[in-house]
Amino acid sequence: MTEKLIFAVRRWIDQDPDADTRSKLQQLLQRAEDSDASATAELQRLFAGRLAFGTAGLRAELGPGPLRMNRLVVRQTAAGMLSYAEEQLAKAQQQADNPQDLMRSGARKIVIGYDARHQSDEFAADTAEIFSAAGWEVHLFTRPGPTPLLARQVLVLDAEIGVMVTASHNPPQDNGYKVYLGGELSRFLEPHGHGVGAQIVPPVDQDIAARIAELADTPAPAAEVGAGAADGAGASAGDAEPHPVTDEARGSYEREALELLDPETYPQRDLHVVYTAMHGVGGEMVTSLLRAGGFTVTPVAEQFEPDPDFPTADFPNPEEPGALDLALKAAEAEQADLVLANDPDADRLSAAVYDESAGAWRQLSGDEIGALLGRHLLERGPLRPQADGSAPVLANSIVSSRLLARLCEVRGVEHAATLTGFKWLARVQHMSFGYEEAIGFNVDPEHVKDKDGVSAALIFAEMTASLKARGTSLIAALDEIAAEAGVFVTGQVTIRVNDLSELGKVTAALRAQAPVEIAGSPVVESLDLTRDPLPGTELSEATKTDALIYLTEAGDRVIVRPSGTEPKVKCYLEAVADTPGINADPEAIGAARAQAAKRLEQLRTSMESLLG
Repeated sequence: MTEKLIFAVRRWIDQDPDADTRSKLQQLLQRAEDSDASATAELQRLFAGRLAFGTAGLRAELGPGPLRMNRLVVRQTAAGMLSYAEEQLAKAQQQADNPQDLMRSGARKIVIGYDARHQSDEFAADTAEIFSAAGWEVHLFTRPGPTPLLARQVLVLDAEIGVMVTASHNPPQDNGYKVYLGGELSRFLEPHGHGVGAQIVPPVDQDIAARIAELADTPAPAAEVGAGAADGAGASAGDAEPHPVTDEARGSYEREALELLDPETYPQRDLHVVYTAMHGVGGEMVTSLLRAGGFTVTPVAEQFEPDPDFPTADFPNPEEPGALDLALKAAEAEQADLVLANDPDADRLSAAVYDESAGAWRQLSGDEIGALLGRHLLERGPLRPQADGSAPVLANSIVSSRLLARLCEVRGVEHAATLTGFKWLARVQHMSFGYEEAIGFNVDPEHVKDKDGVSAALIFAEMTASLKARGTSLIAALDEIAAEAGVFVTGQVTIRVNDLSELGKVTAALRAQAPVEIAGSPVVESLDLTRDPLPGTELSEATKTDALIYLTEAGDRVIVRPSGTEPKVKCYLEAVADTPGINADPEAIGAARAQAAKRLEQLRTSMESLLG
C-alpha cells in the first residue's frame, strides 16, 4: 500500500462525521497495514477517484470513502454548492438594478427533501446544517416525501436551490442527491428564466463539481466540513433552525393536483385501480388523490409502506421484469381495470392493463403511456392555460418514440424534441405535457419542473375511466392512435461495460467507422450530437452530448448513447409501418404492428452485431 493511499485514507477518517463509515475505514486500514491484500485492494477501489457530480447530482452505493455515498461526501458536496451559489449571487448583485434586493433577509433560500432510503434523512440534515451555518434561509421537509413535492416547493418558495436526497429506482444499497436551481440564482444563470425550478444543466454541473473538488482538496475547509459534524459543532450557536416544510405543503400539492381533473367533461369514475408504491414514498399521496378523485383503489399491501430494504423488489424499478408481479396478482384477484405503479420516489409512473385479445395482463411501455396521455391532453387541451395565452407545446426526449410528434403534426399542434433528461424538457417554452420513454411524465409543468408520477397517475386514471365508459379500452385507444398517426414500435439494445470510463469507446468506434446501412437499409441521415444540433435548436457547449442518431431509408431510427449513471451503452431502436388511415380496422393495424415488430427484431440483431 502506497504512502499516498495511506495519507488519503487517514485524512478521510479524520474528517468523516459518521462513526459507522469511519470505523469501517479504520478496520480496513488496520488490515491493510497488517499485509491483508484484500483490504488493500478494497481501499484502492474506494479511493480510486471521486464520486462524479453531474446534472443528475450524485448517485452511488452507500459506504465509506470518496467514491461512495456517505455523510462526508454529502457535506463536501453541500459546501461546494454553497460556495458556487454564493459566488454567482455576488455577481448577480453587482448587475442588479436594486442590489439590496439580493441581500435582504430570506433572499437566499434552500429547500431540502428526502425519501425513505437508508441515511436520506441524515444527508438532508447535513445539507441543512451547512447552509444554515452560512446564513441561508433553510426549509427542510419534516418527513420523507415524493420527488415532485420537493420540485414543486422550489417554485413555491422561489428558492435558489432545491435538494432531493433520493436514488430513485436504484437498488437498496444506493442513495443519491438531486439538485435544482431557482430564484435569483437561476434567473442570473439563465436570464430567459426557462430553467427556474428545474434540475441543473451544463456547465453548472461541471462548475459545481470543480468547486466541490477544490474544497475537498483544501485541508482547512474540508476538515471544518467533516469535523464540525463529527463534534456536533458544525453550526454556530446563532444559527437559525431550519423552517419545517410540513404536511401543509403536501395538502397544497394535492389540491393543485385535483384541480387538473375535469369532472364536467370527464365525469366518469367507474374505475378500479390496483396501485403499488414499490416500497417507496408515493403510497399515501397517490391513494389519497385517487380516492379523492372518485376512483376505487386497492393498494398492494406488501409494497405500500416505505421500506429502504425493498424486501419484495431487489431492483425497485417498475420496468424491471417481475417488479409488478404482486400488483398483477392483486389485479387479477380484484378483477381490477388498471394497475398503476410508481418508482420509490414517485417521479415515474408505470401502468398495466388487461389485454382481451391476449387473455393476459400487459404492462404498457413508456412510449405507449406517453402517446395515450398525449392524445388525451390534445383532446382536453392544456390542463392549465398558458399564462401568456400562447399555444401549447407537447414535448418528449429524443430517445422517446416519434409517435407523439407525428400525432401533433396530424393535429396541427406544436411539438418539441429535447436531449435526454427532464432537465431539458422542463426548459421547453409553453410546454403543456412532456414525457420520456423511461416512464417519466409531466402533466402540470406550471407547478412541477420535473417528471411527476403522482399527478400523472391521476390523469391516467381519468383517461382510462373515460375510455371504459365509452365501452373501449387503452389497448383499443393505442390502435386508434396508430390508425391516425401510423405504427411506431420501439425497443432497446444494452451493451454493458466494465466501468464508466469505457463508455465513450463504443460511440468513438462508431464515429471512426460510421454504419452505411443498418439491417439492410441504407443510412440516409446521421447526427452526431457532439457537433450537430437537434433539428430546430442551436448547438452550444451546454447541449453537446455523446449521442449518435441514424435514420434509414426504411424509416427506422437508431440512437446510441452512453448511460449517464450506469456502466452501459444504450441503443434505442424504432421501426415504423403505415396504416390505411383513421378508418383502419384492427386486423390491418395488427398486420402493420407485426410488420414493424419484425423490422424491429432485424434492427436489434443488426445493432447487437455492430456494437458487440
